Amino acid sequence: MNKQELIKEFEEIGIHGLNMFGTVVKGIPTETAIDLIKQLDEPKPVKVPQCVADFITEQKKLGYTLSYSIDASMSDRVAEWYWDNSELFARAWLDGYEVEEEKRYLVKIKATKHYFVKDGTGKIFFSLAFKGRFTKKELEEANFGWVFDCPGIEIEEVEG
Repeated sequence: MNKQELIKEFEEIGIHGLNMFGTVVKGIPTETAIDLIKQLDEPKPVKVPQCVADFITEQKKLGYTLSYSIDASMSDRVAEWYWDNSELFARAWLDGYEVEEEKRYLVKIKATKHYFVKDGTGKIFFSLAFKGRFTKKELEEANFGWVFDCPGIEIEEVEG
C-alpha cells in the first residue's frame, strides 16, 4: 500500500465511520490522521551556506541541470563545500533549501582593546566605543582573513 492508497482508505473510513462524535479512526479524528499521512516522506529543505544557495539559484536561472552544474566551474568556496557535502547539494537542488545563518564575529585587538568596526562606506576601522559584527566572508573580502590565525587578536562568535 502506498501513501495515496492509505489516504483513500482513511477517507473511506471517515465516510462510513460517522457516529455521534464525528469521524474517528482508533480515537484519532480522520482529518488529523489524513494530515499526518500527507506529511510522510515529504522532503524537508536542507540548510546550505549563502554561496551555495546563490550558485544553485544562478544555475537554475540559466536553465542548467544538476549534472551540468556539478561539472560547472564553481567558485573555490562552493567547490570546497560541495566536495564535503555532495549529497546535501543534490538534495538542495531537488528538494529545496534554506540558507543557514552565517556566523558573526566580534574582532578585538588584545593589546589595545580596540574592536573592528565598519563605517557607512564599508571600510573597516578600529574603535574603543563601538563593536562591529562580521561574517568570515566579510573579513576575508576586506583582506582581514588573517585575524582568525593571529594570537594578538581575540575573536568572539556572536548572534546575528
